[in-house]
Amino acid sequence: MILASASPSRRRLLEQARIPCRVKVSGFDEDRLPRTMEPGRLVTALARGKAGAVLERLPHPGPLVLGCDSVLVFGGAVQGKPTSAEEAIQRWRAMAGKQGALYTGHCLLDSGGERSCHGDVVTRIRFAPVDDGAIQHYVATGEPLGCAGAFALEGRGGLLIDAIEGCASNVMGLSLPWLRHHLVEWGFSLAALWSLDANGKKAP
Repeated sequence: MILASASPSRRRLLEQARIPCRVKVSGFDEDRLPRTMEPGRLVTALARGKAGAVLERLPHPGPLVLGCDSVLVFGGAVQGKPTSAEEAIQRWRAMAGKQGALYTGHCLLDSGGERSCHGDVVTRIRFAPVDDGAIQHYVATGEPLGCAGAFALEGRGGLLIDAIEGCASNVMGLSLPWLRHHLVEWGFSLAALWSLDANGKKAP
């Protein structure tokens, strides 16, 4: 499988789930899509754009390609990665003690079988009522600046979340249940995948 994303969290999720993968950054221009789109449609379109851009550069037939993209919806507004530390601080001051929704779009392409599937998964998040000192210290670590929603569930940000409702891995940028469902639907065996190395060859 080719992961059409530079996200270390997504790659780590696949590696920990023992799904063999390699990374190819798509170079897809995310700004071509308006942020005024409905969140589920937006992230799905971005995921399709990333996966399609990578597929075009691969031989046919080639491996599976997985594209993903995430945004946080808070207070009715779509939020991607914060552009500065000050923006991240302001976001956290607004989010503390309140709720948001993390949308992740997915697109799985199979050039060999000319198959495709796509869709979004939504996870509800309740943020902890953290004080300003914790917010400023957290943002100073730099962790929020690389994440949609200005937090990383698997990092320090996990301490700042009171509860999640829905798929936990979706908050990290990739819903493993979504991926499993479609791989099995296409006839892939998890046991067979787990026996392969990172290059897709049978492990010794």
